[in-house]
Amino acid sequence: MKPEVQEELQPLFDQCIQDAIDGRITRLDSLWPPVVVSSEGAPFEVWQLLRTWTEAQRAETLDAEKAIAFSENLRRQSRWGEIDHHLLDMLQRELQEKYFIVTGNEDDHFWDREYSLKPGIRAEQVPEPLLRFACYVAVSYKVYGMDFQYLDANYLFGLVEKVRPDMVKKLKEHGTGRLPLNLQKRKTEHFTASANDAFAVIRITARNSTEECCHEVLNYLCELLEQEDFPRSYAVEFKGPEKRYLPITGLPKKGVNQLFACAVQYPGLHPLMERYARLAMRQYEQYTNLSDEQCALPGSFAVFALGMLGQEWQQLVWDYLDLCDDEHSHLQEKFLREYVKQFGFTADTVPVFVRGVLSMQNMKYSKDYTAWMANAESLGALLEAKIHLSEIVPSGFSSDEDDDEDEEPAEETEASPEEVLQYAWETVCYVIWGKASAKGGQKVVEAASEEMKELYRQIFIPITENLEGSGGLL
Repeated sequence: MKPEVQEELQPLFDQCIQDAIDGRITRLDSLWPPVVVSSEGAPFEVWQLLRTWTEAQRAETLDAEKAIAFSENLRRQSRWGEIDHHLLDMLQRELQEKYFIVTGNEDDHFWDREYSLKPGIRAEQVPEPLLRFACYVAVSYKVYGMDFQYLDANYLFGLVEKVRPDMVKKLKEHGTGRLPLNLQKRKTEHFTASANDAFAVIRITARNSTEECCHEVLNYLCELLEQEDFPRSYAVEFKGPEKRYLPITGLPKKGVNQLFACAVQYPGLHPLMERYARLAMRQYEQYTNLSDEQCALPGSFAVFALGMLGQEWQQLVWDYLDLCDDEHSHLQEKFLREYVKQFGFTADTVPVFVRGVLSMQNMKYSKDYTAWMANAESLGALLEAKIHLSEIVPSGFSSDEDDDEDEEPAEETEASPEEVLQYAWETVCYVIWGKASAKGGQKVVEAASEEMKELYRQIFIPITENLEGSGGLL
């Protein structure tokens, strides 16, 4: 931008920053990167406002209230992922670099290194508004960030804790203070509970396993998730008197499992369980107190409990599998196996199974799937699913998960829709027949009985041939 043009626009730019602080900006829809409009109608890209504002901030003069208002209003008009890196860069410059020395391997990520106050700097010299703003950014990472960004939150909390441990302790004990008091703490004759929105933890202790108790607990969870600012990745730490778990082999025996195994006993609670599941299910989020090997989308245990009741809950399971992302959702494999074991491969269950296989990475092959599929009804259902495969594949599915990020991509790497469907179908066939599905399922077809051979052959015909023969699968 020419200097004379920049000088002319500067008052409008400054006004838009002030409007962002005052909550007077609006979003121009359908534009990307996001654009906001000032009270005087001047449009500016969010990143431009952020960069200019953060570059002007100094530790000694930062106004925490204005900084939080500015950040919150821009977040509401765009999203956290558009603003977080600018705020983190500013805090690294004004908090970490000004007041701390760092030790550890220089090749380590910044959150893996050790920080301590610089010699000669006393804790009280670090401005309190700067620390309050650092806590706001840390909490926002917990609430709005991707699941792995807890590392950024912990890094900021760690810096603040070196100077003002009481600030972090207060957040740990009471959260941000934004939650209504009756959600921060709740106590009835049936249960006691607490919720911390800063650290994304819900703790519940049930006194009994009655329908009334489960109803109150589920209502409490729904009320929490109806709060716009409550974290979408969170831990549910539930304790109850009855050690009952869902009848699905391999599920972690955690309190959240126990809760829904108890609740599903009562048909009157099933609609409330679905309500919780639909409030909880958010793509790229997860229960934070499960291990990486057992990671699961929030709402998983409610979906599993209802899904095992029968096909009346198929739509919920269907919607759930569409939201599972293949890096952070693994537990659906345990559910799918038990689901097929209980109901068999039928016209109702095969589409759900196929969708589930494609909702995660590297679902395991099982000889049981081979055996359960070895009948005309099941093979016919699988063939029907193949015809409608494009309607079954989860919305986030692609065929590029094995690409090597370190390699230079070829000029044309994007797979065609047909290639994506073929990859999806080969993935499904591998889970059912394992290595025997290679080379067009030659071994499977050869081993089939004469009356079943043609069905198996149709299963392994490439998608492109099906497209030519059926007028199109897409």
